[in-house]
Amino acid sequence: MAEVFGPSKDSIAIWVKQATPVMIQGQLKTLKDVKQLEKRLAILEEENEILSRIA
Repeated sequence: MAEVFGPSKDSIAIWVKQATPVMIQGQLKTLKDVKQLEKRLAILEEENEILSRIA
């Protein structure tokens, strides 16, 4: 496959890993989904910390 498209086998393996869904709490998520959720969680935790200091 790599011979046809040009990318290395390692690149293809990384792409497959990122695109392969995993089951998390009964829902299928890709690595991209998980990274977005982690980023959103970090933002919300920071906002929560700021609000708790104000209160």
